[in-house]
Amino acid sequence: MNVYVLALGGFGALVLLTAWLPMVLRQLPLSLPIVCVGIGAALSSLPLVAEAVAHPREHLHLVERLSEFVVIVSLMGAGLKLDRLIGWQRWIVTWRLLGIAMPLTILALAFLASTLLGLGAAAAVLLAGALAPTDPVLASDVQVGPPQQGQEDEMRFALTSEAGLNDGLAFPFVHLAIALAAAEGFGLWQLGEWFAIAVLWKIAVGVALGALIGRGLGWLTFHLPNNAKLSRTGDGFVALGVTCLTYAAVEIAHGYGFIGVFVAAVALRSAHHSHDYHHKMHDYAEELERLLMMVLLVGFGAALIGGGLLKGLTWEAALFAGLALFIVRPVCGWLSLLGTNQPTSERAVISFFGIRGLGTIYYLAYGLNHAVFEQADLLWSTAGLTILISILLHGVTVTPVLRFLDRRSGRDTESAQLGLPLPS
Repeated sequence: MNVYVLALGGFGALVLLTAWLPMVLRQLPLSLPIVCVGIGAALSSLPLVAEAVAHPREHLHLVERLSEFVVIVSLMGAGLKLDRLIGWQRWIVTWRLLGIAMPLTILALAFLASTLLGLGAAAAVLLAGALAPTDPVLASDVQVGPPQQGQEDEMRFALTSEAGLNDGLAFPFVHLAIALAAAEGFGLWQLGEWFAIAVLWKIAVGVALGALIGRGLGWLTFHLPNNAKLSRTGDGFVALGVTCLTYAAVEIAHGYGFIGVFVAAVALRSAHHSHDYHHKMHDYAEELERLLMMVLLVGFGAALIGGGLLKGLTWEAALFAGLALFIVRPVCGWLSLLGTNQPTSERAVISFFGIRGLGTIYYLAYGLNHAVFEQADLLWSTAGLTILISILLHGVTVTPVLRFLDRRSGRDTESAQLGLPLPS
């Protein structure tokens, strides 16, 4: 009973912090994820908590499912935020990040994992695939604001739309790692099968079914006769229903649910682009995402200290993490944006703020749940350190950097964040 009561009190405190901390931290070079990890690390020093903290490998299924859920909720929120209609030219920076930066990042990270960490092909590809995506959960500070709030400059739009799609697009490489780990031999036939199923079919199903569900639910919500319009309910938790329904339907059809959820959110938004009901759904998704994120990051902080997540760390792994964040992502991002008309400073921000987070934890848990990989502790420690550095580095720098660029560009994003009317 004492443990239950303490857990209940701790959860209540966490809910209050979820509501209050963002306002407190808004003007500081400090992010909510940093505070959450710090709370978890501090709690793990308490004897009662330390006894309950374990390494993620001991609860792989639980870690996979919890991280999966927070990612899909985050993807729904990201899709509902976007004011810009999808299109080739309108999303050209996004397509470059997905089609050029991401494959280059995976190739570079796999090479470093093989040469620097001494991992085999399967483990190297798994680590690279897990670390490649920009995290939709922890990237909220560099994303666009709520629907129709005037916070959709190219920097924030690119990072939001990239985070919305690249989590799903990393999945083929995780499946490739699983296939490499499970197969006795991997030749052209196996490669062709992987490409046909894991790349072509699953991505196509995710996009097609997500668009179909999003448009269908959009019609039901906004275009039925007035007395039957579902938007009249005003219930924001409809976003959760759309999220879970879409993810389940796409996964049952053997597609990528991550892609399906984001595409469904974008399609739902486009069904009636300017309707106020999008604000209700977005706000609910954002609040739920923030609460889930805090719970998982407190657990992550506790696992770092009390769970021994970093016990498998080596100096090579530390070097790998530094290269991944300071060299690989920024260089690959910069190369992908060559030839665009973006200012140099904005290209640098887009390239640098490829935040690693809970998506990485999900992919690592998923891969280790589906195949046996060598040096699993090294994989966890390397990924854990990379996420920790990313949370600290990007969390401290994002507020002053974006505020400086906003002032220089004449953008008033602070008023929009606080709900104040934007200047005309």
